Amino acid sequence: MKKYEVMFILRSNLEQDVIKGEIANVEKIFTNNDSKVLETKEWGLRELAYEIQKMRKGYYVWMLVDATPKAVEEFNRVIGYNENIIRHIIVKDGE
Repeated sequence: MKKYEVMFILRSNLEQDVIKGEIANVEKIFTNNDSKVLETKEWGLRELAYEIQKMRKGYYVWMLVDATPKAVEEFNRVIGYNENIIRHIIVKDGE
């Protein structure tokens, strides 16, 4: 397994309980695929660098995960269908 940094941006108009549920869903993607979520940080509501889907703000979440290639593939597949997540990225950690 390799360490990855995961970042995703949620829609700014979501309720706090929906945000918590979306974060839990992303964590489940990794834990259900033999991986570990090492750290999760909610950066909160921030101004976007440019407008995305007519939104100027988004709720940022960062995670550090120890993941298998299967988990990374599943993350990219599932996130593509989630309308509450407007952007995402996953990169190998440089450590």
